[in-house]
Amino acid sequence: MIFWEIAKRNIRLHFLRSTLAMLGIVIGVVAIASMGILGNSLVATVSDSLSSVGDSVIVYPYTGGGGGFGGGSGSSQNLKITDQQFQQIKRVVAPGIAIPVHSASERMKVGVSKDYSVASVYGVDPQYLKDLNFELTAGSLNNANSGCLVGSTFAKDNNIKVGSRISMGTDGSKGTLRVTGIIKERGMAFDISTDNAIIATQDWFEGTYNTGKYYDQIVVKVKRDQDTANVKTIIEKQMNKRDRIVMVIDSKATLATIYETFGSITAFVTAIGGISMIVAGVSIFNIMMMSVNERIKEIGIMRSIGTQKKEVMSMFVYEAAIIGVIGSVVGGVLSLLAGYGISALMLQSTKYLWTLSTVSSIAGGVGFGIIVCLACGIYPAWQAANLNPIDALRHE
Repeated sequence: MIFWEIAKRNIRLHFLRSTLAMLGIVIGVVAIASMGILGNSLVATVSDSLSSVGDSVIVYPYTGGGGGFGGGSGSSQNLKITDQQFQQIKRVVAPGIAIPVHSASERMKVGVSKDYSVASVYGVDPQYLKDLNFELTAGSLNNANSGCLVGSTFAKDNNIKVGSRISMGTDGSKGTLRVTGIIKERGMAFDISTDNAIIATQDWFEGTYNTGKYYDQIVVKVKRDQDTANVKTIIEKQMNKRDRIVMVIDSKATLATIYETFGSITAFVTAIGGISMIVAGVSIFNIMMMSVNERIKEIGIMRSIGTQKKEVMSMFVYEAAIIGVIGSVVGGVLSLLAGYGISALMLQSTKYLWTLSTVSSIAGGVGFGIIVCLACGIYPAWQAANLNPIDALRHE
């Protein structure tokens, strides 16, 4: 089409100006798409880390203040869950599984090392280990009274292997445990944070710390036909009839809150990127207005020989479209590279880069860039099409 060719000719004649306008669009698309990629990758990372604990309800003793995800390890039995209370919880959550957990923090030495390390120590009855969905990178879950499982981070930091011996307490005052298995990295967890921890048997823990049947937390693993929110409500009604005895955390509800928060953050940073696109759109609008003012006499000649208004308008819309499409496509390609760099730098991983959400972020950025360019080109095109041919011919 001749008007398409005229639009391309005008871009070539004002190549530097057009290139700068495209650069603004490129920056806008990169800002929007790369922020979208980062946000979606962040949500995927958190989802991967927490998806395995979305079937849990965690019960802590009520301390009278704010709760925490780690439970308490104080010596006062008033800050513990009694065995009687555990049995009540166990009955009301059936067919879900209630798992009593002891926890403490301890100094320890690995093998013949002279350096002490500090890690969390959990006491769990071996019969419940499979219910906690621990995946092992080495060894087995068969945990004798003198055996223990260790988290992947703790094992890596202390060069621990299956069969290694750990002296618990200062100068081994709390005995020695032999490593029977290494737990795969779990990341953040609501139930038991194992990455930098040791999982000993319940009998060993109670005998070593003289805790008796007083627990720091109860982990309830719900069945597929149960709803975590309903289980949480049942426990609260049963345990907190007169006084508040326990705090109950629904991991699924907490996950939903976390996802919603990250979604809001993603939308916010993407909106910030959108500001640069609006600025680029203003630049396009300015360039198109300049183009109209520079070509008033040319428009007058075209109109005097019978060129229709819609044809004059299409000529300027094509010009805006060319700038928008080229700038947006280049920005889409560069945003993939930017997203790769940001993910590698901030998340230390790029495995979530090649996903549908990434494609959606790039497509959204490219589409928004093209729409902004077309929108900013419509008014200048309309103004050009509605110039009075006689006045345009007289223009100097």
